Amino acid sequence: MLRNKLFLIVPVFLLLVSCHSKNGTSDASGTFEATEVIVSAQATGTILNFKVEEGQDLKAGANLGFIDTIQLDLRKKQLQATIQASQTRKPDVEVQLAALEQQIATARSEKHRVENLVKANAANQKQLDDLNAQIEVLAKQLVATRTTLESSTSGINKESSALKIQVDQINDQLRRSYISSPIDGTLLVKYAETGELAIQGKTLFKVADMSQMILRVYITADQLSKLKLGQTVDVNAELGSTDNKAYKGTVTWISAKSEFTPKTIQTRDERANLVYAVKVTVKNDGILKIGMYGGIHFSK
Repeated sequence: MLRNKLFLIVPVFLLLVSCHSKNGTSDASGTFEATEVIVSAQATGTILNFKVEEGQDLKAGANLGFIDTIQLDLRKKQLQATIQASQTRKPDVEVQLAALEQQIATARSEKHRVENLVKANAANQKQLDDLNAQIEVLAKQLVATRTTLESSTSGINKESSALKIQVDQINDQLRRSYISSPIDGTLLVKYAETGELAIQGKTLFKVADMSQMILRVYITADQLSKLKLGQTVDVNAELGSTDNKAYKGTVTWISAKSEFTPKTIQTRDERANLVYAVKVTVKNDGILKIGMYGGIHFSK
């Protein structure tokens, strides 16, 4: 008989505990938020493709569409052609100097022959002096020609480098013409459609990271001592008028200054005019949504 009574008492006790946890007041309450990013156009032109829908999951960096890039592509081809044309103007230094170097080699060979003739008294000193003067003139001419050709080559290389920088700038503009999300997340709002004119800075869409939700709650001054950064708290999400779900959350931010209680927020002490904002990060299992109400329990 006693055993049967125990079986009746235990379910009743569990039911009371469950009701207390479900309907009990929270130490602080607020609404769930998410990290939202507003993505704007980085180029000007007609949107040629932008086929994404609100509620769609996006991957960071994935191509979502693109803005007309025909003029940029034509400008890039023009610059590349100019670079190729400038390279054909570069002188072949070694080829152009080869003739002078051959003349110098011939003159030096002739000088050696004349030196032998002078030693044998078969030639006069003036012939040798003339050859030395000729070699000196050719050597100076070689240096001057080399300097001129190298200067011309350097100028063409600098011109090509400046053009290549312009090509790099166009490549950057071409990359910016592709539409992508900077974060993994869910597309919340789409502000533009295919065929519309995009102007640099025009808002295209809003994306939010829904994997980690933030419950922003407000606590009174006397509750501050009960919370610290990194603390784990119990989170109670309100899924409906009578249905709640429990989560674990981590305190990631506590405001350093007080503010007046927001009208939509109820604190445990209704008489408190000044409260402190607190952010609690909660891992989302797909159920939590932006704007959903929730509360936390941290009292021992």
